Amino acid sequence: MLFPTKTLLLVSLITLTTSCASIVSKAVYPITIDSEPRNARITITNRRGIEVFDGHTPALVKLKPGGGFFQRAIYDIEISKVGYVTKRIPISAKLNGWYFGNFLFGYLGLLGILVIDPASGAMYRINDVAVMETLEVENKTAAAGSQQVPQLKIYDINEIPVAWKNKLVAIQ
Repeated sequence: MLFPTKTLLLVSLITLTTSCASIVSKAVYPITIDSEPRNARITITNRRGIEVFDGHTPALVKLKPGGGFFQRAIYDIEISKVGYVTKRIPISAKLNGWYFGNFLFGYLGLLGILVIDPASGAMYRINDVAVMETLEVENKTAAAGSQQVPQLKIYDINEIPVAWKNKLVAIQ
């Protein structure tokens, strides 16, 4: 029995335009982000400093594992809330083990190794599935006290209190 030409063409097209990691892996990875207290602001920037998400906790964010051709994605998650210390959490993609499955496909796998998986970002994966942070209350009095610079004050002898005058020592 012969395959119809359209079926053979479709199978050939799929084989030539996919590779191992592209077939098995995801194009985006869902990351759950939450905080205590809730309703904190989330800002996510990529390795180029471009904002890719802005929202509030709790949130489900979908991040791409690739950051460019042969470049893994690196994200900086900032969680902030008024009255609390801001937290920064880095997330970076790791090399996907399925990427090495391309070696099983011979010359077609070479196309996956050098072009398809690096271009699609499928050669990487994001292992972090959840980010949960507890924000610390900002201590304004301690912060203000630690920023005070000691000052030297000069008083006229006639302006100091009598109790101080009893403790003065003459310098000779």
